[in-house]
Amino acid sequence: MRSPTQPRIGVDGIAGIVRDGLGALVSEATELTGGGFAAVWRASLSDGRDVVVKVGPPPSARLLEYERGLIPAEAEYFTLVRGKAPVPVVLAHGESWIISSLLPGRPLTEGDSPLARRHLGAAVARVHTISGPRFGYTGDRPSAADWPGAFAAMIASLRADAAAWEVPLPPLDGLVERHRAVLATVTRPALLHFDLWDGNVLVAPDGSLSGLVDGERYLYGDPLLDFVSPALFRRIDAAHPFAIGYGAGPFTADEEIRLALYRVHLYVLMLAEGPSRGIAADSERQRNVTALLEAELASL
Repeated sequence: MRSPTQPRIGVDGIAGIVRDGLGALVSEATELTGGGFAAVWRASLSDGRDVVVKVGPPPSARLLEYERGLIPAEAEYFTLVRGKAPVPVVLAHGESWIISSLLPGRPLTEGDSPLARRHLGAAVARVHTISGPRFGYTGDRPSAADWPGAFAAMIASLRADAAAWEVPLPPLDGLVERHRAVLATVTRPALLHFDLWDGNVLVAPDGSLSGLVDGERYLYGDPLLDFVSPALFRRIDAAHPFAIGYGAGPFTADEEIRLALYRVHLYVLMLAEGPSRGIAADSERQRNVTALLEAELASL
């Protein structure tokens, strides 16, 4: 099922974007699958280059609060991390589209590679050496001068989105306040990718990491926030290839609490975004995520 946030755009529309952005002609274009937010196309140009064209949601699409301006944010992320992780080169971008180089490889969703996961951990560790001026998102999205404040703002924003969409959530009152001291141990706003699920990790034929894509949801905060999506729907430990490549673990008791809080954040986000992606409230996906969320809250 196509998400309501994904614009319906054909070959002619992609050709128009490439013409405006690069002054080049498209000889062939094919829409790629796997994502659920933007429309992503592979385009072959008449000058021999292959590029990726990502087109953001139409103006009519309802989005979550933190999803404002995600296409320009992706261009920012790729520029920030160049040289530290294998990311696409931004060739041109506007407010609603971005044209980037095509990276080689297949996504991890098409077959596991512990080697690529270790390489990913090492690359993300390098990216985490980059610090931001503030915790949270850029622009007028949820942020604060410290990590507890930013994390509280992020949770509050998602709860407001869920309420607006009439998405039921388990009780969350007092969650951040109870764990403020643990969150406050994070004092440097590291650059985070956040969306490191297998579909955004590309693998070369030899099993090594060949690319990292979809950086539009980047923010600044606790490096441990980036340890949740590489082990999606599971609880990561020091034996995970990502953690080994990163050089992390064993995790302390306080770090385990923070990881649980970040899984709560991800599950709340996934539930809140359901309606905007056309996912029914009684779908198996929403029921499973709710069960995972309730388990994390119980453990906390």
